[in-house]
Amino acid sequence: MIDVLPEVLRTVLAFLVVLGVLVFVHELGHYLAARWRGVHVDAFSIGFGRPIARWTDRRGTEWRLSWIPLGGYVKLHGWADIASIPPEEAARLREGQTFHDKPVRDRAIVVAAGPIANFLLAALLFAALYATQGRPVATTAIAAVSPGSVAEAAGIRPGDEVVALDGRRVTRFEEVQRHIQPRAGVPVAITLRREGAEFTITVVPAIRPGSEAAPVGILGVQAGGARFERLDPLSALWAGSLRMLAVSGQTLAAVGEMILGQRSAQDLGGPLRIAEISGQAAGLGLVALVNLMALLSVSLALINLFPIPLLDGGHLVFYAIEALRGRPLPPRAMEIGFRLGFALLIALFLFATWNDLSHGGVGRWLAGLLG
Repeated sequence: MIDVLPEVLRTVLAFLVVLGVLVFVHELGHYLAARWRGVHVDAFSIGFGRPIARWTDRRGTEWRLSWIPLGGYVKLHGWADIASIPPEEAARLREGQTFHDKPVRDRAIVVAAGPIANFLLAALLFAALYATQGRPVATTAIAAVSPGSVAEAAGIRPGDEVVALDGRRVTRFEEVQRHIQPRAGVPVAITLRREGAEFTITVVPAIRPGSEAAPVGILGVQAGGARFERLDPLSALWAGSLRMLAVSGQTLAAVGEMILGQRSAQDLGGPLRIAEISGQAAGLGLVALVNLMALLSVSLALINLFPIPLLDGGHLVFYAIEALRGRPLPPRAMEIGFRLGFALLIALFLFATWNDLSHGGVGRWLAGLLG
């Protein structure tokens, strides 16, 4: 047990740090938007349950650090509909600062600000990595040549390095792809370096299968290495934002494939899997942990935007309906929606936890920690 204690502590601490940062930033988005739109915030809590520590700032917001570190919340003043608040509590509400006093636009801004904060955090974390460690860039070294490809026929070998295309120097594999793809069937002069010597050959890119209507050229080679390229702050911020958008698209595509049955739902993970990969990332170092935090921040933002009642996305759907109808949904309809949303979230949590324990090695990982 002593031998595995450092790993247990590392996993727990990494999980708490990752989750704590993501939740804090999410709730901070709600908090700042509420202040911007004139909504008083009664409490800001990291964790649930009984507070370990609490203090009240000069604006009257109570800040809490609670016992159960599996989330957090911002308690907005007058969050509940005024009609559902007991008279003695309603008498203590601050006039003009309650959430439901605000128009639909302001309420939507406050609710959407949490996921937006997580998107921004992911972009900033990616940018920080690109500015300090550098962005991974595929080199022009060739790792493999596909059998029967035009590259093989032209004599290109694994280990060769593409130096220039049609006389233009290239340093990244994506430059090779951009040059070759629009030139299907067009001769291309490729300058290669092999064992320190440079030479030029002419290759006619083949047409990628399935792209006959709009031909895309291919050589049949794979990149063989990567280097890290540091970016200046502005370039890093731009690249970090693009990376955040790319991860968002990939995540949504994966969810769509699960819904359509094209991808196994076993890939859906819960808190145990997050704890496992957090501990593994922490063991690899700060860079891996920051990268994981950025990826999870995107996931948290997207999950909260799903149109499920109780989540931010569900509230936004209700506000959209209210804006179209000119009045809120009936309380009974909202109550049914929240109950269905709660049941769905519980089912998803249980399914994800079952996946954690029965698939992907999390059960064996836990047994290894405790055995």
